[in-house]
Amino acid sequence: MNEINLDLIDTTGEPPVTEPERQYYYIAKCRELISRKSKELGRPLYSCTTTFGCQMNARDSEKLIGILEQIGYIEKETKNPDFVLYNTCTVRENANLKVYGHLGFLKKQKEKNEHMMIALCGCMMQEETVVEKIRSSYKFVDLVFGTHNIYKLAELIYDRLTLDKPVIEILKDTDNIVEELPSERKYSFKSGVNIMFGCNNFCSYCIVPYVRGRERSRKPEDIVNEIQKLVNDGVSEIMLLGQNVNSYGKNLEEEITFAELLRRVEKIEGLKRIRFMTSHPKDLSDDLIEVMKNSKKICRQLHLPLQSGSSRILKIMNRHYDKEKYINLAEKIRREIPDISLSTDIIVGFPGETEEDFKDTLDVVNRIRFDSAYTFIYSKRTGTPAAKMDDQIPKDVIKDRFDRLLATVHEISNEQTLKHVGNTYEVLVEEINEHNNELVTGRMSNGSLVHFKGCKDLIGKIVNVKLDEAKGFYYLGTMEEI
Repeated sequence: MNEINLDLIDTTGEPPVTEPERQYYYIAKCRELISRKSKELGRPLYSCTTTFGCQMNARDSEKLIGILEQIGYIEKETKNPDFVLYNTCTVRENANLKVYGHLGFLKKQKEKNEHMMIALCGCMMQEETVVEKIRSSYKFVDLVFGTHNIYKLAELIYDRLTLDKPVIEILKDTDNIVEELPSERKYSFKSGVNIMFGCNNFCSYCIVPYVRGRERSRKPEDIVNEIQKLVNDGVSEIMLLGQNVNSYGKNLEEEITFAELLRRVEKIEGLKRIRFMTSHPKDLSDDLIEVMKNSKKICRQLHLPLQSGSSRILKIMNRHYDKEKYINLAEKIRREIPDISLSTDIIVGFPGETEEDFKDTLDVVNRIRFDSAYTFIYSKRTGTPAAKMDDQIPKDVIKDRFDRLLATVHEISNEQTLKHVGNTYEVLVEEINEHNNELVTGRMSNGSLVHFKGCKDLIGKIVNVKLDEAKGFYYLGTMEEI
């Protein structure tokens, strides 16, 4: 973004056809309109962006905020924003309900501020039923766009301001990857980097392939160049993002594996830490394990979603592995990388799940002993095969199983956490502790949070911290002298 001077963009002619040049043209055009409105009102215009869902959504929001700020909005938590943007998630039904609840509140706000604009984007907007509901019941919404054209925010805002009517643009799919646009990172010292988009797995419970599209990988040289620029800008830790990073590169003209991409990223001078999300067990290769084992930069953390421990349920879920294959893989990872922290996702109450199926899940949890687990009650998503399945599980049965799973997960997680007490680890300091400003909060290579005495000057630095006490999902520690 530092290489683009918006003042030098000719906004009197036709917009460019190529991207991202076209979007910079519209950023410059919108900046003129917003500047005029700001002078008319005698004050700055404020924006407020709310993100629901995964880390890919969080990364998208950084780009959206970056575009809004270049247009002239000031991103700020305020009671009376001039531009409200919700970047939505639709993985679970309650995420949709949250958005509808917020919209009811925003309608009242908009009645008090005639200049206010409301924009909705992200996964939820890719559902036809959602868009139709917004058209009919939430006509005060100004912009609606999906996952495939997030980069077009400036162009869509320009259309809304000049056409003076709501703009709805949803693409069913795309081959476009437009990344070189403004971005406002939440942290100066770490950043997410998209390496691929979409998913080809079509797990029977999951809406993601329908709203994010099929897999599209970025070229490795583009990824490496982006990371190099981030490192030059002070970033020391990056998170490689994709719905299933293990299938990275399969659709490129010159096929490349995720393991090979990691080797290239490892060579970037100045980069200290590499993380990635998310790995699908069905195609986690021996080569990837070897790369992680020998790496000095890849963090000792691996998120390996299980979803269910029952081979029967896994087949119905279309996960392409069974109980024994998962256990063998997890045990191999533990054996090859002894200091690895394994986390997972588990769904309780999938249609047709019996008590025996659930006991298989508990068995895997007890055998693998995950350091942490994200546990979910099955959420029926319209449009997925699982939503039409018979034998939906009664709520009281699901709650009983969920509580039992949660108790097991917490017990094991606490035992795993205690193993590290008394040892010293490198910690990347992220922020002042939100509950005690005499403490700072940082993250170990394995992803664990650590709180210890320190000042804001430590933010962004990697320091050695002795872990004094385990407190469930975090530690209290003491920093060793630098």
